[in-house]
Amino acid sequence: MRFAFKTAPQHTTWADMLAVWQAADDIEVFESGWTFDHFYPIFSDSTGPCLEGWTTLTALAQATRRVRLGTLVTGIHYRHPAVLANMVSTLDIISGGRLEVGIGAGWNEEESGAYGIELGSPGDRSDRFEEACEVLVGLLTQETTTFKGAYYQLVGARNEPKAVQKPHPPICIGGSGERRTLRTAARFAQHWNFVGGTPAEFVHKREVLHAHCEDLGRNPGEILLSSHVMFDGDPAGTAASAAALGEVGVELGIVHIRPPHTAAVLEPLATALSELR
Repeated sequence: MRFAFKTAPQHTTWADMLAVWQAADDIEVFESGWTFDHFYPIFSDSTGPCLEGWTTLTALAQATRRVRLGTLVTGIHYRHPAVLANMVSTLDIISGGRLEVGIGAGWNEEESGAYGIELGSPGDRSDRFEEACEVLVGLLTQETTTFKGAYYQLVGARNEPKAVQKPHPPICIGGSGERRTLRTAARFAQHWNFVGGTPAEFVHKREVLHAHCEDLGRNPGEILLSSHVMFDGDPAGTAASAAALGEVGVELGIVHIRPPHTAAVLEPLATALSELR
């Protein structure tokens, strides 16, 4: 089993989050680091501080040398996919080819409504997400992209320079909607992230993903399977939770380190996790 860490940039400071990332960059067990992409804190006091995800990710790319990095995940309705494609290519270049592209259909009604960003019904979100993935891949791989959809229209659109990674940086799709999200992951993703839950729940969602892969003629082995693992302050307990998921097929455990962020938790956590490798 492989491991990563996540520091949501909410209820924290830049200095504290930076310290965690720079320390983790020197700890081999952590192969990647992740932020999230929200404008308000989630599952907590939404009036508190929250640093913007892509801006912090760009700064973290410059502050580290080894770990891969990405957002879990970018709500596709926050940025037009053509804008996002340019961001992806640029950050992959800045990071020396270390970017992972985490995307999802979006769900946060509070921040979307406050900013006047249309979220839409669950069906709208799924339709828009599928279109956005097609636009994104086109702009990351083709010289020009023309697309006529219900949500996005492009005519001879360019995105230069292209990213370092070919054919494009890996796309990580987060979400567990069985009818639409997992089918979109089967079509476009190189990495699927299970947001978290029991091993049995993961197994069920994985089987749905693999059924969509079979229907689309996609080899399911091409898709990395990851899951969030919550760090509750107990390294041994966190490792046990990760081990239970690893036993049912999770390949990458992404350990979510809650604030207040401190680099002091990393060495004990890495020691406990390394015993599972």
